[in-house]
Amino acid sequence: MKKIQMVDLYGQYLNIKSEIDEAIRKVIESTAFIRGGEVGQFEKELADYLGTSHAVACGNGTDALQIAMMALEMRPGDEVITTPFTFIATVEVIRLLGMRPILVDVEPDSFNMDPRQLERVITARTRAVVPVHLFGQCAGMKEILDVAGRHGLFVIEDNAQALGADYTFSDGTSKKAGTIGHIGTTSFFPSKNLGAFGDGGALFTGDDGLAERLRSIVNHGMKERYHYERVGVNSRLDTLQAAILRVKLKYLDQYHQARQRVASWYDRTLSGIDELTIPARRPFSTHIFHQYTIQVPPGIRNDLRNWLREAEIPSTVYYPLPLHLQEAYLDLGYGKGDLPVSEQLCERVLSLPVHTEMEDEQLRFITDRVRAFFSR
Repeated sequence: MKKIQMVDLYGQYLNIKSEIDEAIRKVIESTAFIRGGEVGQFEKELADYLGTSHAVACGNGTDALQIAMMALEMRPGDEVITTPFTFIATVEVIRLLGMRPILVDVEPDSFNMDPRQLERVITARTRAVVPVHLFGQCAGMKEILDVAGRHGLFVIEDNAQALGADYTFSDGTSKKAGTIGHIGTTSFFPSKNLGAFGDGGALFTGDDGLAERLRSIVNHGMKERYHYERVGVNSRLDTLQAAILRVKLKYLDQYHQARQRVASWYDRTLSGIDELTIPARRPFSTHIFHQYTIQVPPGIRNDLRNWLREAEIPSTVYYPLPLHLQEAYLDLGYGKGDLPVSEQLCERVLSLPVHTEMEDEQLRFITDRVRAFFSR
């Protein structure tokens, strides 16, 4: 049996090696390493895949969030509502721009923002809501959009973990995650479902005016060469990464299906364990399983991790400490007990290996080992 990894990037590369190598060779021969033609082609293909008007590539997913807020002309002192159960970038950019993160708790089974808590934290200073589509499944966007609409708020989707997931509205219409709010953002960090061979990110919008601003901001605020219409940043997706992502985009739905197969295996074999909770599915969203995250009682989680580690099975805790209890953000004024669901999840969650190259033998070994732990 092959060594089990959380993500097998090399195995994935080998399956498309000839296409990737050829794409890289062409870029090297062109020497157009920044803003080469592959970038524009990738943006168009990504927009087409998502069914939106514009995709704007940038340097990474964190930049994408910052650029979105800059394009919406948000200002120091504004309040932005998001959740504490997510990667640090979601609140980091809010603070970097001099704004204040306002945190609401998440649902205990989906890990996503609880829309029922939004209304109570909105003030005259609130400008935007940033739902995070965590682990591969959409947040409750209909409810979030309804609240945002009543209060005139922007909605920025942090879609770093759910690119390609489908959200279905009650009338049967559907949209891709990241294309539902005013702006969607994503990351092409190598371990993402659509991962580059380095850093990368993108923003999505159906608004022509916003798209023009986004394109300007990612390139120093430039309107035309050496003419600058606004303050911008240097956050350009390089041509090599765009070329690689163009190849991998063709396989993205196939990658999702491979991850969903792994998740189905875990569901079938682990759902009968009383002390273990498998990931919940929301009827309005497909789940593309950027992570497969179980919940176990906090007193035994570390024992389970050690049990798996002894068998050379990796696992990861996403996330060990909620953002409101992180040292860098204690000045926000939150304390232990203020956001109890997120705090409890940080003590209970454990992510098992899930990637596109997993084999039945590996899956059987993992699930047999988990079941053996709970049957001791």
